[in-house]
Amino acid sequence: MTDVAQGLRLRDDFPGVGDWHYLDSAATAQKPTAVIDAIARAYGPDYATVHRGVYERSANMTLAYEAARRKVAQFIGAASDSEVVYVRGATEGINLVAHSWAGTQLKAGDRILLSMLEHHSNIVPWQIVAERVGAAIDVVPLTQDGRIDLDAMAAMITPAHKMVALAHVSNVLGSVLDCRRAADIAHGVGAKILIDGCQAVPRLAVDVAALDCDFYVFSAHKLYGPTGIGVLWGRQALLDAMPPYQGGGSMIDKVTFERTTYAPAPTRFEAGTPHITGVVGLSAAIDYVQTIGLDAIHAHECALVGQARAALEALNSVRVFGPEDSAGILSFEVEGVHPHDVGTILDEGGVAIRAGHHCAQPLMRHLGVEATARASFGLYSDESDVDALVRGIARVRKIFG
Repeated sequence: MTDVAQGLRLRDDFPGVGDWHYLDSAATAQKPTAVIDAIARAYGPDYATVHRGVYERSANMTLAYEAARRKVAQFIGAASDSEVVYVRGATEGINLVAHSWAGTQLKAGDRILLSMLEHHSNIVPWQIVAERVGAAIDVVPLTQDGRIDLDAMAAMITPAHKMVALAHVSNVLGSVLDCRRAADIAHGVGAKILIDGCQAVPRLAVDVAALDCDFYVFSAHKLYGPTGIGVLWGRQALLDAMPPYQGGGSMIDKVTFERTTYAPAPTRFEAGTPHITGVVGLSAAIDYVQTIGLDAIHAHECALVGQARAALEALNSVRVFGPEDSAGILSFEVEGVHPHDVGTILDEGGVAIRAGHHCAQPLMRHLGVEATARASFGLYSDESDVDALVRGIARVRKIFG
């Protein structure tokens, strides 16, 4: 297991944690001082607009803004920073692809392939576009231990499938997708594949070239950065062929009342004044996690999840979901106790978990439950969080007999 002292040292970097046992990092991660300070500077002495001002501070902010784009490209292994589109979050990134790629490329009779464990943000946008163009959606089942069943995917995919959209890491089960194999299966029938990397990017080294996906999305706020900013990565040729998602300032080449022409990608997808300080915060968050190392973060979180899983599985009245090697996330139920009650009692002991359907209602129905309790770890988590969680569950069992 990762040295506990390291976890305690990293914990001190996060002013929002302190003695609180925060186990809801899969929903949103706490922010390190380095990110908070970078945002404060961006809103204070460094603040100016980007791409428009001829004065020095605006020019400097523009340089920082575009330097962040290059940093994101390097962080995820993109071939060029022109493949990196700033969006409000992964949800907007998926909607952008659904609207501007699927909405223009799919036709009646085409099919979209999702999986049983997808977040609503990787279901609903595809339903909207499928209804509009007359396409259909198919769902890949899960293996017994809660992974996307790629053998089943290979057996069910056909040339009629034009888009595949899958989660890299499940936000409920923590199961990790073999993205390269999924991409090979999709490309084998000529389909494109989008990967939802929200839960992967904070804990796994991502290389979109090695994964061979066509689109990849993630949100900064789960990567220890600010809310309201995220990234859509897409292959250059695909982005270049896609029409704008929104119209407005910045995304244009030339505007007349008769006709407007658009800027090349990624600018054509970034209408309006951008989330300048969010991009600065994202850049600082990438610097922070790279200093620690994603391999070290992943190993640390896996060790904590393993410790928590072993303790909870030892309790007869607790059911744990997902595979043994789940990445940073552990969902469970206490027999006869609603997850909201579990969460409330744990909160009384200073332990914060998630309780609900986690924006994955189809998965809940597949698991045969209405909701689960979910403990999710971050790089600031340590053994004290696991101990507090186990003590809290013992108290839940005692209260509910």
